[in-house]
Amino acid sequence: MTQSPQAAASRMAEEIAEIPEAVARLLSEGGPMIRAVAAAARAADPAFIVTVARGSSDHAAACLKYAAELTLGLPVASIGPSVASVYHAPLRLGGGLCLALSQSGQSPDIVAMTRAAGRAGAVSVAITNHPASPLAAAAAHVIDIHAGPERSVAATKTFVTSLVAGLALLAEWHGDPALLAALADLPERLEKAVACDWGALGAVLVDAGSVFTLGRGPGLAIAGEAALKFKETCRIHAESYSSAEVAHGPVSIVGQGFPVLAFATADAAEPGILATAAAMAAKGAQVFVTAPDVPAAMRLPVVRTAHPLTDPVALIVSFYAMVEALARARGIDPDRPRHLRKVTETV
Repeated sequence: MTQSPQAAASRMAEEIAEIPEAVARLLSEGGPMIRAVAAAARAADPAFIVTVARGSSDHAAACLKYAAELTLGLPVASIGPSVASVYHAPLRLGGGLCLALSQSGQSPDIVAMTRAAGRAGAVSVAITNHPASPLAAAAAHVIDIHAGPERSVAATKTFVTSLVAGLALLAEWHGDPALLAALADLPERLEKAVACDWGALGAVLVDAGSVFTLGRGPGLAIAGEAALKFKETCRIHAESYSSAEVAHGPVSIVGQGFPVLAFATADAAEPGILATAAAMAAKGAQVFVTAPDVPAAMRLPVVRTAHPLTDPVALIVSFYAMVEALARARGIDPDRPRHLRKVTETV
């Protein structure tokens, strides 16, 4: 199966192709606001960060958790929105920063937790595609991701622009010239990432019922997003695991030909991920990996960026192009996942 998202008719394919332009727009038009929010965060000097998100936005938040811990040295924790919306339990968040992510900015539980964090004394920041949304109104600071309309139910360009907005915020906050340079170069790299052909993986998964996705550090969040998209667009049961965690039980269901997708980025975690991928291949799994030199595994073509924190962005873009084509190969309309709609509002 050769993927050609540019020639596809689905809205999802069109929006994947728009990702490089959307990222460039975010960095140019959204740059002043990102720098202003970074200055406010720097002045506040929080002792910790909490994130509030669901679905794809929560995977972006998980990637930003690692990025913040690795760059700023601040601990980051995810808060369940139901703490505010269902349980009405106050949290002692004074001295912290609350980062809320939602493409629509409409879900009542995300809004409630963000508002509660502000009342508790946290600096609240919303990352959203709708700067006039209830979430934006609830936060002290807003970063518009400038993704433009996203009509396909599956989030792709809003996931990427949310993640890039968060990385840009951290880079400006920390004053990280290497990360800022990598972000500036990212739109060009993403143009190449969209064109990477992961059709060999898609061909194996046309008739698959289950798949594991693996990663570690920032790559673990990308593995989680990939697992969601397998379920959402292709109706494939997918589970994401840390390359360390998978050995603690889940590996027991791996048999001959079981598909595994390992997201390896060029950082300190890469050797461990490759070792896990090789071990699973030795057990009979059909392993695909985004790095070379893994015995018995198939290497997927990748575009490396100029920084290990931006490498995961390019990987998910290549994955999106593959999974959209896979959905169509399985006879599924990727724009209309069963039982789902674009905006999910939960309490």
